[in-house]
Amino acid sequence: MDKIEKDKQTIRYMVDLYCKNKLKMNKTSEEYEQLIEYAFARLEHCKYGEDKPACKNCSTHCYKQDMRSKMQTVMRWAGPRMLFYSPLAAIRHLLNH
Repeated sequence: MDKIEKDKQTIRYMVDLYCKNKLKMNKTSEEYEQLIEYAFARLEHCKYGEDKPACKNCSTHCYKQDMRSKMQTVMRWAGPRMLFYSPLAAIRHLLNH
């Protein structure tokens, strides 16, 4: 699995974790599915490809401001909690970024 696919997997996991545990949703809402699809599209079209840095460290911010803000909220909440829900994914994410 390449870096882009791993990043997609991590985004999906973080958004699902946020919706389920923070927002108490049984399934990911349409609003957050759109956020996932948006993030996937940005990853697919990243000009850095497999050499892309973490988005927060990138000099080219390709997210629209509202989507960027929403993704930051999700990641700030879900990131630390990944250690409890999926320690291996959390460690892999930290090592790759």
